[in-house]
Amino acid sequence: MSQREMVASSVVSRARLQQWEELLGRALRGKQEVIRLSLACLLARGHLLLEDVPGVGKTTLAQALARSVRCEFHRLQFTSDMLPGDVLGVTVYNVRTETFEFKRGPVFTNFLLADEVNRTTPKTQSALLEAMNEGQVSVDGQTYPLAEPFMVIATQNPVEHHGTYPLPESQLDRFLLRLRIGYPGLESERLILRGGDAGSRAIEPVMDAAELIALRDEVDTVRVDDAVLDYLLAIVEKTRSYELLSLGVSPRGAQAMYRAVQALALLEGRMYALPEDVKRLAVPVLAHRVLPNTRASLTQRSADSSEKIIREILTQIPVPV
Repeated sequence: MSQREMVASSVVSRARLQQWEELLGRALRGKQEVIRLSLACLLARGHLLLEDVPGVGKTTLAQALARSVRCEFHRLQFTSDMLPGDVLGVTVYNVRTETFEFKRGPVFTNFLLADEVNRTTPKTQSALLEAMNEGQVSVDGQTYPLAEPFMVIATQNPVEHHGTYPLPESQLDRFLLRLRIGYPGLESERLILRGGDAGSRAIEPVMDAAELIALRDEVDTVRVDDAVLDYLLAIVEKTRSYELLSLGVSPRGAQAMYRAVQALALLEGRMYALPEDVKRLAVPVLAHRVLPNTRASLTQRSADSSEKIIREILTQIPVPV
């Protein structure tokens, strides 16, 4: 591809991405930053965890994101009696053919909404691990590839813990980003009340699977200079030795951060990453991958202590200029 063709392709991508963001903004009013980071997660081939109180738009955002791409979408409402087979599928005996056949479960889709994922047992939660990490499912000794693209968008309520099963660190590490939506502003809520769910119902696909895959490939070409990479690694390394953390960011977490930085740069209309991209993504990408220790809890920190600790670390690492 010539230089002129590359510039033309970049302009087309930028216009398409802007159109995509504006469309999602009709479904989730006043949350442009959440929408942009959600798109960055999708473009970076990641999975998204939406954690917030009920009624702020977690499911609305997940459905809008899935509907904006011309792909298959399944929703699973997780409950305490759900079994792994309800997610992955089961092998059944066909009397007519006298053979066993695999009946595919809801995970065989492009977008899977795992609603209230912490409501189901660890056994069922773990059924998603291989799908999220390797893009495949193993049942009864057979391995079945999943569709491309594939994304899990999970929601959970961090406030009400009765009848819930907290996600283990190994599962949290599979989510590229954890986002909190928060309450809308006054004007945004006014628009919500006036418009009802008209914005959600107006969501139409802006691209198909092939176009999304092409955009993901374009993310891989975003340049990350050594200074930006060193800044990213300094933050990751600090989490592994920080006095208030018993668990730091893993190499998988560092890789996730690198991909997310590239995706955010593309959404910002750049083919190169900046230190500001790293700072902006540090909390949503890293906070759920670290574990505060006993000393952190003794300082009477709130439930989001891991986010506060990441912000503290950011103040201690010099930003490259």
